[in-house]
Amino acid sequence: MRNIAIIPARSGSKGLKDKNIRLLNGKPLLAYTIEAALESECFETVMVSTDSKEYAKIAKEYGAQVPFLRNEENSKDSASPWEVVKEVLDNYKSLGEEFDTFALLQPTSPLRNAQDIKNAYAQLEEKRANAVVSMCELECSMHLVNTLPDDLSMTGFISNEQYNKRRQDIRTYYRFNGAIYISKTESFYRHMNIYDDECYAYIMDRKRSYDIDDEFDLKVAEAILNF
Repeated sequence: MRNIAIIPARSGSKGLKDKNIRLLNGKPLLAYTIEAALESECFETVMVSTDSKEYAKIAKEYGAQVPFLRNEENSKDSASPWEVVKEVLDNYKSLGEEFDTFALLQPTSPLRNAQDIKNAYAQLEEKRANAVVSMCELECSMHLVNTLPDDLSMTGFISNEQYNKRRQDIRTYYRFNGAIYISKTESFYRHMNIYDDECYAYIMDRKRSYDIDDEFDLKVAEAILNF
């Protein structure tokens, strides 16, 4: 199969300015994902989808392709990741290149490694799946989670039955960790997302599931890398 890694790196981050190229241990954030994708040896093409010439230059320095910049509509923060994926696949197709699968690898998951990518592709094959999405165990049990009213009253927040449950009797819950989204291209075009048709979870360790959203997250990721 011909596989492409798509690394989305828009320049207009609002929460943390220039998040995707902020230095983490002296290296731009997006470099970690480029290097993991290349090291995995799962891809014919590793590309960065960006609207920025500066980001494109950095991406190329670390070995990624940037044959075109993202269009104006997909450069807005309202653009969905699947619209970005479609633009990339359509543009490569116009260049005479088509791929059997793609992996969307967000640069905000710098602790995801090459082995995770390999394992996710192995799961795609093992399950004969159309898509695989990385997930990790939820940090706290769902039985300890609820909404709160405006006055912050705890009345009804949790029942005695829930609170008194033994840990071993509580079901394990999982969450998306944003690190890996793999799909067969044909299935993606059929649904314009990856969840409707034979999609399976690839479970990652929580230690490698850290997502960078703000300055604090950068500091925590740096501490993990240096641990």
